[in-house]
Amino acid sequence: MLSDSKIYNLKKLLAVPGKKFNLKDYDTKYRGKELTRRDAEMLLEMGRKHLAEIQDKLYAHNQYSVLIIFQAMDAAGKDGAVKHIMSGFNPLGVKVYSFKAPNSMELDHDYFWRHTVALPARGEIGIHNRSHYENVLVTKVHPDWILNENIPGINSVKDIDKKFWEKRYKQINRFEKNLAQNGTVILKFFLHVSKKEQKKRFLERIDDPTKNWKFSLSDLKERSYWDDYQKAFEEAISKTSQPHAPWYVIPADDKWFARLAIAAVIYREFEKLKLSYPEVTDTQRAELQKARLQLMAEDGDKQKSAKTKKGKKKKVTAKTNKEVEAVTAEMNGKGSK
Repeated sequence: MLSDSKIYNLKKLLAVPGKKFNLKDYDTKYRGKELTRRDAEMLLEMGRKHLAEIQDKLYAHNQYSVLIIFQAMDAAGKDGAVKHIMSGFNPLGVKVYSFKAPNSMELDHDYFWRHTVALPARGEIGIHNRSHYENVLVTKVHPDWILNENIPGINSVKDIDKKFWEKRYKQINRFEKNLAQNGTVILKFFLHVSKKEQKKRFLERIDDPTKNWKFSLSDLKERSYWDDYQKAFEEAISKTSQPHAPWYVIPADDKWFARLAIAAVIYREFEKLKLSYPEVTDTQRAELQKARLQLMAEDGDKQKSAKTKKGKKKKVTAKTNKEVEAVTAEMNGKGSK
């Protein structure tokens, strides 16, 4: 089952809040011997069914919302994770958003605005493929992009110093704490892919015509900033992994394991909520029984109506037959004369 710690110790994936964090301490590949790809895919299939059941309770319970965030380097498997893990959910209760570079209208608001309007309502699951963290990741690597936000006091790249980033980390922590205190469960996943594996996947996208559309020269350009991105992720995760909004570092070189690990974390966090269907009061139960009797009575009325119609039909038919016989006899009598 997804909650079986013998399969993989999920605590190893957690970026422990308040503890020194280094990406090099986390694997990019599955190192265990307990699982095969086939086993993982079977477990994931069963896990999807359990997640769907819990989602139904989440909707009925109507107290919590769930925000799932995916961040990663290009080609780490974010889209595939969303597709394979979330396919078991009822689409009516799930909203997926993929955030690209902000447009002019979004830049005219604070950087949380476009993510705030995409937050899930109570009973819903929201999945953000990239998120407000882009504002301490890609902008950390390309600080000149911050100037597009037209922030008071930030007139040049020189103004974007260490204090600026510390302030942003605090803003993010406040934002997420406010959500958590109002019933939003926040789960953040960093898909940890190796540079070697990213190269392999880029080459697959170039060599496979069906995957050409996935590759852009801009991806190759960003790859040249690999070390800068690793530092940006490391610092962002270190500063913002909190008890109310933890980060999980998922080994992403093996897609089959990454998907299972993500599903297992989500399942475990759902279990902590102890979700249940709303309890029915004695008054409501009595009303339900009354409604049941009324509905059952409709079936009785239909049967009675059908019998009545059948009886009338027989009488009409009998009367019609007598009339036909009378007319026939009269005609025969006329004919004999």
